[in-house]
Amino acid sequence: MTAGVREQPRGACRPLPRPGTRLGLVGWLTGLTVLAGVGYRLWLLTHATPPTNSDEATMGLAALHIARGEDFPVWFYGQQYMGPLEAYLAAPVFAVAGPSLFGLRLPTLALYALFLLLTWRLTLRLTGDRWFGLLVVALLALGSDRVVKNQLIAGGGYPEMNAVGVALALLAVDLAAGRPGCRLVRWATWGFLAGLLLWVDPLVLPYVAATGAVLVAFRHRELRGRAGALLGAAAVLGAAPLLAHSLLTGRNPLHAVLAAGGADATASWADRLHGGLLLGPPLGMGFCGPGSCATWQLWWAYALPVLLLVAAGTAWWTLRHPPDSTGADGSAPRVAAALRLALVLAAVGTLGAYTVSSSSGLTPVESSRYLSTVLISVPALLWPLWTLARPGRGATAARPGPGWATTRSWPGWRVARPVALVVLAATLVTAAHATIEAVRTASATRAAEARHDELVATLRHLGVRHVRAGYWTCNRLTFATAEEVVCAVVDDTLRPGFDRYPAYRREVDRAAAPAWVAPTGSPLAARLDERLGAGPGDLDLVTVDGWRIYLPRG
Repeated sequence: MTAGVREQPRGACRPLPRPGTRLGLVGWLTGLTVLAGVGYRLWLLTHATPPTNSDEATMGLAALHIARGEDFPVWFYGQQYMGPLEAYLAAPVFAVAGPSLFGLRLPTLALYALFLLLTWRLTLRLTGDRWFGLLVVALLALGSDRVVKNQLIAGGGYPEMNAVGVALALLAVDLAAGRPGCRLVRWATWGFLAGLLLWVDPLVLPYVAATGAVLVAFRHRELRGRAGALLGAAAVLGAAPLLAHSLLTGRNPLHAVLAAGGADATASWADRLHGGLLLGPPLGMGFCGPGSCATWQLWWAYALPVLLLVAAGTAWWTLRHPPDSTGADGSAPRVAAALRLALVLAAVGTLGAYTVSSSSGLTPVESSRYLSTVLISVPALLWPLWTLARPGRGATAARPGPGWATTRSWPGWRVARPVALVVLAATLVTAAHATIEAVRTASATRAAEARHDELVATLRHLGVRHVRAGYWTCNRLTFATAEEVVCAVVDDTLRPGFDRYPAYRREVDRAAAPAWVAPTGSPLAARLDERLGAGPGDLDLVTVDGWRIYLPRG
């Protein structure tokens, strides 16, 4: 928790002295765990893992255009929502080192490292327990297939949402508790980040709303003055691309978001409940293997509602019956409890919104990425378990309150403590198992990327500059060649498909004799095989491991 600090002028931004800042054993262990989490993901990047796709390549192409000064997109190419922040972050890397998948993912790796560090700091603010902070960091350092995809693939929104969401929560704790120093800067930063997230991806709105509610509850008087005006102006600045585009075009980006979430599709409530409440939580929070959940891994789906209920109840108890107060204005324990409650409610809102969407019923495995922001709530979810497992070791100001299960005198302690220990251990073991399963896919992913590199080299050797291919081939191929090869999308019947960047189709249509590219064994390859022959207008075939290149006969 925030300890008592000497009051400074509100505008001052000098660092405040903080007692007990020596690292100690737990500090060194936490630092090593952070390095391990970042190092694991860096190792994945060197193995081209997670596997890339055309959506990520589209972000890379936007970054390439920004780096060249050719285009400054407001939205992810081909749609009217999701601000391409990752493209703007990668553009300087491309300008210095040239376009590459590794360069595209360097900013997402940095965002993950920031998420880990900010979560550790938030955990200390909420609980004051450094060993619990180590536990939270250790859990988030692990990474299943779905989790590392959310954190590393520059496909739009997911890598930055968690880092910025935790930053909002951390700022809210300091502001609501009255922590002195740089307050106007912090108000402006909170507003700007909230507005920025509205542009980038509205999936994190429950966390914006929940942390904002804490600020209003504790600092409503301060918000009536300069702080509120500055927050509002900064929020408008952060959301400026969204607001300007909506005003100029008259389009509502919320409608596009709802359509993408399945509002225009239908799924039965049985499928939605199964996908949203049973499959979604363990998949989206990192407890399942690549693309599937074994039956035993579904235990987290049953534990999560209990954890949410207990975490909300203990936070509410502390909010109503705070222990001895600490902090600049005596509000720190209540603020911490309110923020923990806010994180729990934001997780519930995220789960509810996902469950009622048709995506949870139609594509539960892939759409479980919509639950990635629930990881922001991990410190609040696991804190009651930790206080049970290690009674008397948490910070006094952060305990749930008198009479609760933080002392050995509580009658149910002898039963509750072993249960808490088992749940904490099972959480770590399940996440570690899913991480090992993700590591095992790295060699296959690297081999697949090598085959794609061979395809690119062959096209260059053949002098092919214009091709037609399927959606999941096209932009990936164009990005891998830095637009030396331009691709137009076709479907399996050879008809024009969905081109996210229409200029490519226009260029291919103007070309004299575009080639065709298809993965071996695909429906598109089968259709193109029918056109192989020796007559005029037929195609010649060049094969590469995993790929088939069809060249028009001259």
